[in-house]
Amino acid sequence: MLQPSPNQVTELLAKWRAGDQDALGALVPLVYNELQKAAHRYLRHERPDHTLQSTALVHEAYLRLRKQGAQELKNRAHFFAIAAQLMRQILVEYARHRNAEKLNGWGSSQARTRQTWRIGSSTYMAGYYAFQEGSAVLR
Repeated sequence: MLQPSPNQVTELLAKWRAGDQDALGALVPLVYNELQKAAHRYLRHERPDHTLQSTALVHEAYLRLRKQGAQELKNRAHFFAIAAQLMRQILVEYARHRNAEKLNGWGSSQARTRQTWRIGSSTYMAGYYAFQEGSAVLR
């Protein structure tokens, strides 16, 4: 895929700022590969057994970006800077949550089901633990 011109991204950001939600839909395919590469770079510096994947990181950054809106986004460079900042925040929150769970103990399955991490509109791990408990009942 060809690299989008900086003007093309900036124009779509201006349209999104003006309230055109279709502009965001047109923007995402243009910037997705670059966001994916950035997420991959950030995750390379995480621990080897990290469970968050680059695709999930990009999607969560997109959800947060969409939620915060385009009022602050000035141009292509600013868009990528904000997206990178959001990805770093997500990784920090993920690490804090993981460390808090380690401190609070992962010993019992009840503790695991009560301690879930909300990320965007999805609750990760809740489904996994519900499945795990359900399969234990069936055994």
